[in-house]
Amino acid sequence: MTQSFKKRLYIIIFEADTFLGKLFDVILLIAILLSVLAVMLESVNHIKDDYGYELYLIEWIFTVLFTLEYLARIYVSAKPKKYIFSFFGVIDLLSILPTFIGLFAAGAHSLLIIRSIRLLRVFRVLKMVRYLGEASSLMKALNASRAKIIVFIGAVFSLTVILGTIMYLIEGGENGFTSIPRSIYWAVVTLTTVGYGDIAPGTTLGQIVATAIMILGYGIIAVPTGIVSAEISSQSKKIRDSTTPYCDECGTKQKRPEAKFCFNCGNQL
Repeated sequence: MTQSFKKRLYIIIFEADTFLGKLFDVILLIAILLSVLAVMLESVNHIKDDYGYELYLIEWIFTVLFTLEYLARIYVSAKPKKYIFSFFGVIDLLSILPTFIGLFAAGAHSLLIIRSIRLLRVFRVLKMVRYLGEASSLMKALNASRAKIIVFIGAVFSLTVILGTIMYLIEGGENGFTSIPRSIYWAVVTLTTVGYGDIAPGTTLGQIVATAIMILGYGIIAVPTGIVSAEISSQSKKIRDSTTPYCDECGTKQKRPEAKFCFNCGNQL
């Protein structure tokens, strides 16, 4: 009887293929959203002044619910340690600890915003796990592009130091370029096309240099995108090549992975 109950509870908590499993996950996601919203609202001073007690009560209600859920997951798991030290197990634990820590350390409850990470469970609920494969391909492309991106960032850093120093020499302190670090800050803001406007060149030469930096910024922004895009294309080609069949008869590589017959000799693949 106990084993049967434990098995049914496991299916509800860890599986999303049954009605009760889907319902559990949807309710869990709604609870996570509401708890994160409560933490966010509590950070607004006038809302906290008016509804501080209510928000504090809501926070404890969600913490108790999430604690019971965490304990239930441990109870029904065939290997509790595996769940406890898994990614979601650690996140589940971290999502409830701040409330208890807040009893001894003021301000710790703000860390409850980590509960938003638990929304990753939506991939399982909405059957979006297949998209994790695409995320894996993207991560592989980023990893393969790592050396190129590091070199690019190093080059941009050197460029901003040079441009910042030049602007410091041209403009001087009277136009806000009071030091080389502050001038480098301006160069970074300008080169990335952010443009806060807190510092602006006042001389004609400085404005000409600033114009050149702005135009250069548009070209620089496109570089890392091109590097990663090329690597993604390369990864996709490798995947296609690995899944495209060869003809055993003539050795011709087929144009389509789903081909049933060789387009060169007609042999069945």
